[in-house]
Amino acid sequence: MKYKIYNYITIFFSLSVVMTSCVNDEDLVQADPNVETAASYWKTDDDALRGVNAAYGSLLTDGTYMRSTPLLLDLKGDDTRSNSPWGSMANVGRFNSNVTDAAIYGWAFETYYQGIYRANQVLTNVPGIAMTDAGLKNRILGQAYFLRGLYLFHAVNMFKNVPLPTTLATFYPQKTQAEGWTQVIADFKAAAELLPPSYDNVTGVDAGEKGRATKGAALGYLGKAYLFTKDFDNAKTTFKEVIDLGVYSLVSNYRDNFTDTNENNSESLFEVQFSRDAGGVDLGWGGAPATGWGKTSARAITYAPRGFGWTDVQPTWALFNEYQEEKTVSNQVDPRLDATVFYNKPGGMQLYGKDFATFYAANPGDLNDLFCRKYQNSDGNYGDEFDWRSGINERLLRYADILLMYAECLNETGDTPGAYTYIQKVRDRVGLPNLATAKPGLTKEQMREQIGHERFLEFPLEGHRFDDIRRWGWLQDATKLAWLKSRDAEFNSYLPGREFFPIPQTEKDNNPGTIQNDSY
Repeated sequence: MKYKIYNYITIFFSLSVVMTSCVNDEDLVQADPNVETAASYWKTDDDALRGVNAAYGSLLTDGTYMRSTPLLLDLKGDDTRSNSPWGSMANVGRFNSNVTDAAIYGWAFETYYQGIYRANQVLTNVPGIAMTDAGLKNRILGQAYFLRGLYLFHAVNMFKNVPLPTTLATFYPQKTQAEGWTQVIADFKAAAELLPPSYDNVTGVDAGEKGRATKGAALGYLGKAYLFTKDFDNAKTTFKEVIDLGVYSLVSNYRDNFTDTNENNSESLFEVQFSRDAGGVDLGWGGAPATGWGKTSARAITYAPRGFGWTDVQPTWALFNEYQEEKTVSNQVDPRLDATVFYNKPGGMQLYGKDFATFYAANPGDLNDLFCRKYQNSDGNYGDEFDWRSGINERLLRYADILLMYAECLNETGDTPGAYTYIQKVRDRVGLPNLATAKPGLTKEQMREQIGHERFLEFPLEGHRFDDIRRWGWLQDATKLAWLKSRDAEFNSYLPGREFFPIPQTEKDNNPGTIQNDSY
């Protein structure tokens, strides 16, 4: 990656001085006292806090969680499909992103490295600040390590062999994916050592603030990085540390994880903070921040049902049908279906204050189709999503994920009976039968398949499914790939190597010697 720091200076020329005296070059170059530079910044506690806040800011723009990153994470899974008229979007799910058009994936790549650069400024400069609050200093550094780790996690996971900036420099060479995961793990380890379990009991200007990275968030992502590299022993130990913190618990209502009414709840380890009320009214399409930018998300309008938004993403029938496979203890359909999908439900279903069957009565195609409900402002407070101003926080890591990843680690390390306990915690919330009774004595291989099913129904439209498919090696398994094709026709255009996105052409241009990913 190539980055430049521009220091703004004003050059004053005095003709009378030049004509009457000997002037040195340094006398002609003076810093404008009205413009902050890298040299004049990084002096105070407030400078440090604002610096790390800027690193958080890269989570809010189009390349990351305002819109692009959820699309990149969701569209390749068998839980979603896209009939978007925008080829750059539809082609994500068809494994056909174009190296000559970096729309969406290129914006994400650019923004991840913007966030990394901002985090590196904090990690480079804050240690040299004589801060009055040592605890605050540690928390700021911990957040910077966490954010750098998070941006690198996405870059390594989605683009494979990428640069790994850890200092401020001009060029950063491309590294292997193994080197990338090593750096991600190191960053989350450093973050976990410096961050508090919460900000409720700290003293300082950040006391009580929601949305900042915590020890639990760092440990959760550290465990996830171990899991993605098949280091099940370290992953198991790390996830157990999260559980033993005693900070997290599942909320009783599954849908509370995807609305703006119960944000930063007991189940959330880390979420991106969006708001209808903060900032201006403009959308953050990327680049340098503008004063008019709001803190709103475009996810809702992008995924919204027909007539209420753009409907660029829809659930698959495979997802809908899998929810029907097992009834609850009260003989009902899994309640996560209604929290995730809008459909023509017998007895009626409301969306944006309208009855589904009535609203789509004149269009049989829509009447018999499926639409996204997660992360929609559809409970009656808003008429549609066309104002582009969703304030629903994006939940990046939930405690349910920790429980199921821990169960997976138990299974992979020989404790298949122990996995039942943690899977059941997630099943109990939605009233599913005791798995130990319904499916007793599963083998390691059978439990692995069961965990795949449990994760599919717990996390659809949350950016986890394709990560699971890729890390489980299903794309390299002919039987599994055929099964995926039978569930989602978009897998018919998969080619080996296309599980990763292409390296953007601008990166290749700026970093000579960069090697493109296979199949592109």
